[in-house]
Amino acid sequence: MRSIIINREFLVAMATSKFTLRLRSLALLAVAMFTACSNETPTAEQPALTPPETVVVYSARAEQLIKPLFDAYTARTGVTVQYTTDSEQPLIQKLLAEGQTTPADLLLTVDAGNLWYAAEEGVLRPVQATTLENNIPAHLRDPEKQWFALSVRARTIVYDTREVSPTELNDYADLADEKWRGKLCLRTSAKVYNQSLVAMLIAQFGEPRAEEIVRGWVANLATDVFPNDTKLIEAIAAGQCEVGIVNTYYFGRLQRENPDIPVAIFWPAASTGGVHVNVSGAGVTRHSSNPDGALALLEWMSTEEAQRLLGGENLEYPANPSVAADSMVLGWGSFEASPMNVAAAGENQAAAVRLMDRAGYR
Repeated sequence: MRSIIINREFLVAMATSKFTLRLRSLALLAVAMFTACSNETPTAEQPALTPPETVVVYSARAEQLIKPLFDAYTARTGVTVQYTTDSEQPLIQKLLAEGQTTPADLLLTVDAGNLWYAAEEGVLRPVQATTLENNIPAHLRDPEKQWFALSVRARTIVYDTREVSPTELNDYADLADEKWRGKLCLRTSAKVYNQSLVAMLIAQFGEPRAEEIVRGWVANLATDVFPNDTKLIEAIAAGQCEVGIVNTYYFGRLQRENPDIPVAIFWPAASTGGVHVNVSGAGVTRHSSNPDGALALLEWMSTEEAQRLLGGENLEYPANPSVAADSMVLGWGSFEASPMNVAAAGENQAAAVRLMDRAGYR
């Protein structure tokens, strides 16, 4: 600062002396320049603050299920999560149509078959994330690491407690036995949940045996197939049939409304293959403009805080086995899930659809 002041005084002297007009003008110009510099307040250099980049999610999960989750993430990290909700197939087709121009960073959807299809269509990218590999068991994630389960939905047997003893029940294949003739209710085969179940039966037993089972189911139907699991459970409660196959959270919703509903859950034993499970899950989109932000959100969703929000809202089970599920279900007890990788639900889905059509399962 001292050198600036000295030079300034020197130049003022030059400007007031009998120098030529040209030198005087130059001196005054220099005075103005030094004055401007000396009036600046020196400050330490500070880096520009960049707000966290927004993460855009395409979600096949309903808004009431995901909004509390994303609000919690924003509160914790400051990252805004924007989301678009729709059915799973339209969202995948949207990603395919948008290609490199997609705004989506993360695809969140239900059913392993849909996740497998999204990966096969090339709209997801593989990721390396130790957190996800530690939190999500191998059979609940894509072998190529393109998607990871976030919640588990058990599709199991329910029965009329007035007519059926749990000792009479065994596994999914047993429902094809003649003892259940005219007593079985099923949801339509058009729903991906049943397509995935049959796909897993193909993986477990092979296609010929799986077809025998499905034909036995059709022969045992008490009535036409139902459009959804809720109607099926209500039919059992009304005495229209005695056994059926449903996702447990549908039963949980009805049980909340009517704790005395005469329907109960049966878990097939591990010795017979265990309980068929499906998942909701997510993957980073191939053309994400914010893949790091998407991966950070995905990793957080595998942690305890997020797992409780994900499962508790819809009576699903955590995909992270270290997170207890007792507070999320209504006293249904524990079960042994099938150890097969849920990706088989997608790998065998086309064969399952053809099989169900041949067997007359509509």
